[in-house]
This record gives sequence, C-alpha cells and structure tokens, in this order.
Amino acid sequence: MDRRISAIIRTADQQLAADAMDAAIAGGFRIVEFTMTTPGALELISTFSARRDELLVGAGTVLAAEDATHAVKSGAQFLVSPVCNPDVIAKAKELETVVIPGTFTATEMLSAFQLGADLVKLFPAPANLAQYIAFILGPMPYLKIFPTAGVDIQNMIDVLRAGAAGIGFVGSLFHPDDLATKNFTAIKERAAAINHRLTELD
Repeated sequence: MDRRISAIIRTADQQLAADAMDAAIAGGFRIVEFTMTTPGALELISTFSARRDELLVGAGTVLAAEDATHAVKSGAQFLVSPVCNPDVIAKAKELETVVIPGTFTATEMLSAFQLGADLVKLFPAPANLAQYIAFILGPMPYLKIFPTAGVDIQNMIDVLRAGAAGIGFVGSLFHPDDLATKNFTAIKERAAAINHRLTELD
C-alpha cells in the first residue's frame, strides 16, 4: 500500500462523501481525509477509522484547537489545515497526532516547522508547483512539503520527483460533475489511474 498520496473529499452531502471515498479506496487510495466543512465529518472519520488496518484517516480544514480535539476523539490519525494556527499545532502535539498546517511562503513553512508541524501543506498551489517545491527544498531540505490543491494526474510525478513528501488529490480526483451525477465508477477508475502512475517512480 502506498502512503504518499491522499484522497481529500469536500462535499455538502455526508452519504455522497462516504460513497465517493469508498470509490477512491477501491481505486487504491489508502490515505483519506474528510474536511470538517463536510456535514457529518466526525461521523465519517469515526466510520472510516474503524478500518485502521487498511487506511490512514485524517481530518481536514481544522481551524481551531477544539476542532482538533473532536477530530482526534473521532479517530482522526492526522490533522490538516489550510492555515498555520499555533493553537492547532500545540493541541495536535498534546494529542500526539500528526499535524499538517497550511503554508505558502518559505517563511511560513519554516515557522510551521519550528512550531512543531510534522509536515507542511502547500496551499494554495502555485502554477509552477514542482519547481516551487524544489526551490524551497534547496535551502531547507528538512521540510516535508505536502501539496494538495493544484496536484493532478499530469503533474503528480514531477511534483514527487521535486521532493514533495506526499501529495493530495481534491477536485482532480473527485470531479464535481462525477459527484453531481454520483458517477463512482469514474472516481474509482481515476483513482486507479493515479495509483498506477506511481509505478513510474520505481
């Protein structure tokens, strides 16, 4: 099982989120993230974390320490945020849970690292994503950068080869049209294609 790629779902429908994520898992994903903005996110985290022998389950869009506490109590094994909130990082450390705050600049990444972040989420993603990561890792090779938005099946290998510790797929995996039509077969096939591309790194 590969632990370098994650499937990140954000919808306004709890059941749709569960079904779409099941399709991604059927296609090979083993790291899954439910954003806290999704209705029933804590219940989804609890349900999917029961499959710990198969999956790593995390909570996304964690914006406050209280959110971090609720997510971990529900079974989240890692916490992701679009911003760098020192309180969230401190709470994650207290809960002994992996935390991945959102950062964009080199300064933000270093600050998050110094606060105790396990990885740093690159958000939003610049157009020259792979080159941007390589530039930052030049002077700070100890950073573990995990980009999400902006990653797709076309650029994923370049991004990983540039030094990304992992990559997350959001809309490029869960296409809005597929979610609207509940085309879970398309999501599964796209997930399988993404996982197959990883063989290019062997």
